[in-house]
Amino acid sequence: MDVGNIDEREAFTTLDGSTIREIAGRTTLPSRHQSLAEATVPPGGATVAHYHPQSEELYFFTAGRGRLRVAGEWREVGPGDCAVLPPGVEHKLENSGAEPLVLLCCCSPPYSHEDTVLTEEPRPAP
Repeated sequence: MDVGNIDEREAFTTLDGSTIREIAGRTTLPSRHQSLAEATVPPGGATVAHYHPQSEELYFFTAGRGRLRVAGEWREVGPGDCAVLPPGVEHKLENSGAEPLVLLCCCSPPYSHEDTVLTEEPRPAP
């Protein structure tokens, strides 16, 4: 059995521009077939539109308010909402609220930069 704590994890920025702390995956707890991370999008922030050729993602929102675009359709999201993002489907997340938008993201197979295809230009760094 392997047990870890999110407070022991260093945050990093994914290819789509979100800040995450991986709870379990290839670089933390030894998870071979999936990854679990906490992602945060700051107020006024957004991810870069992208898709994953291999990974299915689950987004479970725990704090904040935002909008999620999946295959061209926008939906409002907030605490308690869960979205299923199939492999190969473009998606983008925007924080439309005044507090950080926080979500748990589960990827199967585990998240990797190599499985992320950007479909718009990244925003310039502030």
